Amino acid sequence: MGAFFVAISGLVAQIMPSGRAANGAAAALVGGAYFVRGVGDAFGTPSADLTQVTSGWFSWFSPIGWGQRSRPFTVADPIPLLGLVAVSLLLALAVIGLRSKRDLGESLLAERAGRERAATGASSLLGLAWHQQRFILLGWCLFSGLLGGMAGGLGPVVTNVIGGNQSLRELIFRLVPGGRGELIDVFTTALLGIAGVLAAAAGVQVVLRLRTEEAEGRAELLLAAPRSPARWLGANLLLATVSTVMVAVVAGTAAAAGLAVSGVASGPPGLLIGAALAHVPAAVVFIAATAVAFSVIPRASIALGWGFLAVGLVLGQFGELMRLPAWLQDLSAFRHTAAMPVEAFDPIAALTMTGIALAGAGLAGFLLSKRDLAA
Repeated sequence: MGAFFVAISGLVAQIMPSGRAANGAAAALVGGAYFVRGVGDAFGTPSADLTQVTSGWFSWFSPIGWGQRSRPFTVADPIPLLGLVAVSLLLALAVIGLRSKRDLGESLLAERAGRERAATGASSLLGLAWHQQRFILLGWCLFSGLLGGMAGGLGPVVTNVIGGNQSLRELIFRLVPGGRGELIDVFTTALLGIAGVLAAAAGVQVVLRLRTEEAEGRAELLLAAPRSPARWLGANLLLATVSTVMVAVVAGTAAAAGLAVSGVASGPPGLLIGAALAHVPAAVVFIAATAVAFSVIPRASIALGWGFLAVGLVLGQFGELMRLPAWLQDLSAFRHTAAMPVEAFDPIAALTMTGIALAGAGLAGFLLSKRDLAA
């Protein structure tokens, strides 16, 4: 599978006009592969003891489904892996062929020429940030919508399959520490927790775009006008927060729609939207931490920003599964988010995390105004 995604990423790099577009397209393909595999598993056939599921035919459309069908821990079948190797070689040959045909610095899809003058909305710092990030935000919204729809639409199927297996039931319940209730509510809550991580990732990416602008020299041109670095950072932090809210709302709406289509009632539709929005205070903590990293250590800010989020994901979402100490799990902001709708909303924790994020944003703005731009 790794060779396949390396080859497909190389192909996307030849097609897309920029590194940002290539990264976005490749990430979307990986996410789509996971989603298709998930659909195939949900409509698969469980074994008699409910410990295994034979994926449905739909999983053949995902390279991850091919790898899963090799069954390395039961009766190994190398044929799907050989198929992946063959497809990977074909893709690699296509990449080599395209690379030899295109000009250096060009791509199959030409980058669109920009306007002579900026649109009215893009003349402000916030408008410029929106103009730069709108398509990336759309990708995060689509990804979270797929996850939310899977939580709602496939929740009844998945819970019916695992409902009779006590071990799998306990595994799902451990994804939502302290939460007890209907299995479908716990399953939906667990996936909305992952959607909260996606919302945080969308905000972190908005902040990290500042580092790209600085490293490539565009920030210097922008700040040559009478604009302060703190205002520039503030506009992007505002957009990062709005992006987080949008991604969360899309996930909650998709989950509610999925449950409605599947005929399962789980309270009013707004409940799941609120459950997704409950993760926003934790998300803005990671946004603020990334902003501080950018203001203090700009050259390492990309690694630090994604590193903070990765550690928060492991500790907060999977710490219970990994049986990590409670004090270590509590270091993640995600750990302090109310697991709605299984748990009641905790306004004190939400306000505390929001206050920490505001303090971090203020500190980041102050520190950025005191340092020079770094290449």
